[in-house]
Amino acid sequence: MKIAVVGTGYVGLVVGACLAENGNNVACVDRDAAKIDMLRAGRMPIYEPGLEEIVRRNHEEERLAFTTDLPAAVQDSDIVFIAVGTPQGEDGSADLQHVLAVAHEIGRSLTKYTVIVDKSTVPVGTAARVKAAIAAETTQPFSVVSNPEFLKQGAAIEDFMKPDRVVIGSDDERSAALMKEMYGPFTRTGAPIMMMDTASAELSKYAANSILATRISFMNEIANVCELVGADVDQVRRAIGSDRRIGNSFLFPGVGYGGSCFPKDVKALVRSARDKGYEFRILEAVESVNDSQKLKLVCKMQEHFGDLKGRTIALWGLAFKPRTDDMREAPAISIVNRLLELGAGVRAYDPEAADTARRLFGDRIALCEKSYDALNGADALAVVTEWNEFREPDFKRIKQLLKTPVVFDGRNIYSPGHMRALGFTYFSIGR
Repeated sequence: MKIAVVGTGYVGLVVGACLAENGNNVACVDRDAAKIDMLRAGRMPIYEPGLEEIVRRNHEEERLAFTTDLPAAVQDSDIVFIAVGTPQGEDGSADLQHVLAVAHEIGRSLTKYTVIVDKSTVPVGTAARVKAAIAAETTQPFSVVSNPEFLKQGAAIEDFMKPDRVVIGSDDERSAALMKEMYGPFTRTGAPIMMMDTASAELSKYAANSILATRISFMNEIANVCELVGADVDQVRRAIGSDRRIGNSFLFPGVGYGGSCFPKDVKALVRSARDKGYEFRILEAVESVNDSQKLKLVCKMQEHFGDLKGRTIALWGLAFKPRTDDMREAPAISIVNRLLELGAGVRAYDPEAADTARRLFGDRIALCEKSYDALNGADALAVVTEWNEFREPDFKRIKQLLKTPVVFDGRNIYSPGHMRALGFTYFSIGR
């Protein structure tokens, strides 16, 4: 098939690369000429495991092209994906200005029947608004389809190539047939292609992310109760996770969720419900718990040290999760800002997010090139992101480099008994 993907951010680039990997001819479109030049040269604007290799291979095979010419890409395609950003507005709603601007431009470019796919995470009713925007610009036949993405950062290639399910919201048979044909090679192992109306498809993405965020905040609340009653959240987690009705996923407590999806999608669903006169009280509580949980480690530091002014804290991990350089809504941002407010110094290390952190914090914190460099002369180590390289460190070296052998483990990756046996003063979440 001939496909265009408008937007070369995280979603658009992954979608375009994976569709090309399956033999389609794909044009990735972006108005940012510098980004297009970067991609043509084989340089990635984001870090995602496996993405660079797929992009380079398919670009060299001429199945994947990068362009700023949206009209030409649209006119040469059977299916056009809209994968531009939907930033959060001040009121928590999803800002659709970029989506609708692209829709108008697509409308002006159409020369034949084309399927336009909403891939960006958008609130219920967006497909109708996109359809109206395109119709205002053309008399050519077209269809608008909702096809929400369910990509986990750090595992996005695997998620797209081997999906759990494909959700397609379509109101006509012609577009439904084309979408089924396109996704057929990705679902040969039995993953369902779920056909539904556009409103249900749009809501499914918000509902999925919101329920996962709810599980995280619930377990953080359980962890906080564990600390008060002397229970071990790991034992509790194993007990409830063995229930087949619950399962083990997203039951790990920590310093809260972040990223580009959970915070934004929870807020957007709360706002969408409020616009219809409904107060989504559970999700409002989920947000509140997450906001406070991000500062849990700092509270533990204050309880241990008292005044943090003049102290130096080493941070391992800045990205909101491992295997990405994304720091959007990352707990590390709240932790760093609060430590700086309290007069503490911060020395930090992250395998991929250093450049992102440098743009956020400038010279207000020390960014180290190696993990152990961050420990040199620090009063304590705080583990904020559970990168694999932090799981089995040289504890003897850590103890030698720190002023005091104190570790605040925000991801519960170490054993409390083992840390005490090694001579560390050790704090974790819910244990």
